[in-house]
Amino acid sequence: MKIIHFSDPHAGGGAEDWMAYFDKRWVGVFNYRFRRRFHHDLGKLERAVAYILSVRPDVAVCTGDLTSAGQPGEFERVRKVLEPLKTAGLPLIYMPGNHDCYVRRPWCVKAMKDMVAYLNGDGVAFDDFPLRRRIAGIEFLLLNTSRPSNLLCSWGFLSREDSRTIAGWCAEKKELPRILVSHYPMTENHPILRIRHRLFGQKEVLKLAEEEKIDLVLCGHVHKPYFRNRPDGRIFECCAGSVTRNGSLVEIDGDAPGAFTFKTVDL
Repeated sequence: MKIIHFSDPHAGGGAEDWMAYFDKRWVGVFNYRFRRRFHHDLGKLERAVAYILSVRPDVAVCTGDLTSAGQPGEFERVRKVLEPLKTAGLPLIYMPGNHDCYVRRPWCVKAMKDMVAYLNGDGVAFDDFPLRRRIAGIEFLLLNTSRPSNLLCSWGFLSREDSRTIAGWCAEKKELPRILVSHYPMTENHPILRIRHRLFGQKEVLKLAEEEKIDLVLCGHVHKPYFRNRPDGRIFECCAGSVTRNGSLVEIDGDAPGAFTFKTVDL
């Protein structure tokens, strides 16, 4: 089994309609125009796609933030880059990030939901999350933690209902390695300093990971890639970082939790 994990391309652009100046999108547009476009190179995502096509993993996982402000044109821009993966028939998992779920404008929400359906395929819809998918001998738990938030914050929320759903699945006998896919990390080293960017409501799911009822968490949101280890040294959380900022992705091999190997690939 081989998984390629990448995240946070952050395709951006200008305001796509006049209402963008009256909702949170102006923050994302401003951020992209004056900061993010100097650090994120969509050409690195193109190189990632070429690498994935050359390796042909069993599944490619993207943990969100395809866009900077969740606008339809931004989704279309990154869709053209990722299209070869769909054309090649490679199984894909895409969980939207907070920038993909930036605002409640109907046309922005529709663009995000259309991208979820397009990349995941198999009839997967955003409103189906949380969702279980079995691919290549792995049980993937797809958990949406991204919702529109206020003007100054990029935090995520895990609802009690979704937490109970994940706990119910984890109460079942584990017949396959179980991997949770979320945009937000379940762990946070600096919960006070990063209060504007952290996930809330994750404690029960984090406990399931610590009890090894969840073998591995794949996430993004934090742009610098990292691994979190259990006391015995095994990795239980993998953050791929931003593929367009760092020019890297993570390659995961193995058929069982104790046999997983991880390699950060420099593109």
